[in-house]
Amino acid sequence: MAKRLTLFILIGMVLGFAAGLAMHATLAGPVLDQWAGYLTIFTDLFLRLIKMIIAPLVFSTLVVGVAHMGDTSALGRIGGRTLGWFVGASLVSLTLGLLLVNLLAPGAHSGLTLPAATDTMALDTKAFNLHDFFVHIVPASMIEAMADNDILPIVVFSVFFGVAIVAVGEVVKPLVSGIEALVAVMLKITDYVMRVAPIAVFAAIAHAVAINGAGIVLTFGRFVGSFYLALAVLWAVLIGAGFVMLGGRTRRLVALIREPALLAFSTASSEAAYPRLLEALEEFGIPRRIASFVLPLGYSFNLDGSMIYMTFATLFIAQVYGIDIPIGQQIVMVLILMITSKGMAGVPRASLVVIAAVMGHFGIPEAGLVLILAVDHFLDMGRSATNVVGNAVAAAVVAKWEGPLDEASPA
Repeated sequence: MAKRLTLFILIGMVLGFAAGLAMHATLAGPVLDQWAGYLTIFTDLFLRLIKMIIAPLVFSTLVVGVAHMGDTSALGRIGGRTLGWFVGASLVSLTLGLLLVNLLAPGAHSGLTLPAATDTMALDTKAFNLHDFFVHIVPASMIEAMADNDILPIVVFSVFFGVAIVAVGEVVKPLVSGIEALVAVMLKITDYVMRVAPIAVFAAIAHAVAINGAGIVLTFGRFVGSFYLALAVLWAVLIGAGFVMLGGRTRRLVALIREPALLAFSTASSEAAYPRLLEALEEFGIPRRIASFVLPLGYSFNLDGSMIYMTFATLFIAQVYGIDIPIGQQIVMVLILMITSKGMAGVPRASLVVIAAVMGHFGIPEAGLVLILAVDHFLDMGRSATNVVGNAVAAAVVAKWEGPLDEASPA
């Protein structure tokens, strides 16, 4: 099933690109907008189906995972190792972005027309601050967090719930069995939802190409090409770290996460890949108690693709404007992004919001964000796939630290 789905997704991407080009060439104005808008129906429905299952899937798998750890010391150890890896991976991603954008200099002598200084994207940078982030971690209502698909508060509640189950002991065994049954049901629903993924991929690619045309990528070709080269280097680093920690089994991991990474790439949504990524990690041999704990945290704290984009895009805009930022200030930028990016979860258009919040510290006009908006969707495709790879490697490494990996998917 997995191999067939990957093939169908690839076919959907190719057909979507062809259909988008045909629409862009034959339609124009309101008619093009109308028909391209119809395509978003399929993509939006698919993403809503994904959102429909994520909250109960995160809750049930995480509660069961914590319950099966048996004691809170194991939870603290795994949590510490997980956050340690996330911090290291974030620093590597941000630093790589900084080094490569300086080396490749895609914004220097780009010839791009600068937007008017009054142009802004009306991003609410005030919605992003550390006070609100830390307060937001603890849900005022679990029902509200689930309704909003707000992963981080769901994780916090689920951990509390799982720890309480461990503390209560034998009397809650029927409850644990019931939640395990819920996991099985949610994974079956996931299987049903994934069957329509190729249609959603076709619609997403067709819509993007129909509206923008292939020419938009050529116009920003140096920037897009440089960024994807940076992502390729980051993939090599992440997978290389996997080989160091896991040895030859990393090849198996890469093969298993190919489908969720492709799904994230084609829909430009890391969230769309979450259910299949969880299944792929278990198939690789990562115990469910670890995969279901590390992965939700990774979706909040370990977005490697978004990290490298922040330094890369910020300095690209500075280069277009001819603003020279000394290396010392660039290091400060990395440290600021390292801290501020941890509040990305739950913020709409989070990468752009964080970039906008940081640009002002270094005298870069916010209007420069308009430059990258035209190709942001195509860049988001690569960012989303990279986030999947980074979280897969993180889960596998943490599982390896905890003991030998299983040879087969755990029950």
